[in-house]
Amino acid sequence: MTDVPFTEPEERRELRRQVSRLAAKYGREYFTTQARSGGSTSELWLEIGKNGYLGINIPEEYGGGGGGIGDTAAVCEELAAAGCPLLMMVVSPAICGSVIARFGTEAQKQRWLPGIADGTFTMAFAITEPDAGSNSHQITTTARRDGDEWVLNGQKIYISGLDEAQAVLVVARTEDARTGKLKPCLFVVPTEAPGFEYTAIPMEIVSPERQFSVFIDDVRLPLDALVGDEDAGLVQLFAGLNPERIMAAAFATGLARHALRKGTDYAKERTVWRTPIGAHQAVAHPLAESHIEVELARLMTQKAAALYDAGDDMGAGEAANMAKYAAGEACVRAVDRAVQVHGGNGITQEYGVAGLIVASRVTRIAPVSREMILNFVAMHSLGLPKSY
Repeated sequence: MTDVPFTEPEERRELRRQVSRLAAKYGREYFTTQARSGGSTSELWLEIGKNGYLGINIPEEYGGGGGGIGDTAAVCEELAAAGCPLLMMVVSPAICGSVIARFGTEAQKQRWLPGIADGTFTMAFAITEPDAGSNSHQITTTARRDGDEWVLNGQKIYISGLDEAQAVLVVARTEDARTGKLKPCLFVVPTEAPGFEYTAIPMEIVSPERQFSVFIDDVRLPLDALVGDEDAGLVQLFAGLNPERIMAAAFATGLARHALRKGTDYAKERTVWRTPIGAHQAVAHPLAESHIEVELARLMTQKAAALYDAGDDMGAGEAANMAKYAAGEACVRAVDRAVQVHGGNGITQEYGVAGLIVASRVTRIAPVSREMILNFVAMHSLGLPKSY
């Protein structure tokens, strides 16, 4: 047997090896240099796309690899493990690609998916708003019909990569003609559309992928900018949010693996007395604990991806939230331990671990906070009363 329970198939393991080799040509030094110089990772992005790794979850008839979200998550994880955690991997192929492949018209799939697959067309995703936070029911960005057009108005915040994207999948709310209630819908908005403006948010994170505030003022779109059914509501939205959580977990475990490798390599080499510091249990045990935590988070991430790829949206929702929580916690602890092992060297730029601190913290906060995941698990998994 080449495969046993709880291991990935050989095809995916080979995918991981190939992506790891490609990413090693760039590495953490490339990533941080681009971030601190104001550059971009477009060279890496396009090479991933050229090799077929970027759109591996997109159907083959639209230029993709015909794989599942588990394959895309593997690519994201290996890039992060090599020191190149790409947020837009979470957004463009995983969220936007999944939603369009599942709910888009044939014309929409032909128009957008091939470019998403090869990296020549990047699509951002905009759901978060300044006042709504994690409450998607309080989104105030609205879309109204005006003849043969949609008119969008609203504001978004913490939207990744708009300076590198040609379009953004915007979550807005349309009014139900029968009830007057607002319902969520998804629209593809060109980033150069009149009335669509965005400004960069100063961030402490070391990343070439920037965050933006978005202002949408009477942006007019053709009717076919709507992706999916106007009446489908949350079903379509959560078809994108489950992949988002799975990819966020893969991003976090990859980053944790990178930090853990830096910490263990240093512990093997650094000698203060007669033996390397890794021989001391006070150093070795925390690193061993992190390895266990990361492997447990990876296993739950693989479970969530398998459930999603099998079409079990409810099961995937629970597992994806748990995976994201476990991965975020494991990432923060792994980075903290890697910095501590380095001592004073851990807060220098030279040793390359201090810059991971803010990035690791993001994995606890975005795209959904650890506290909201605990609310979800308490209510849905344990049947406890809703707390909010």
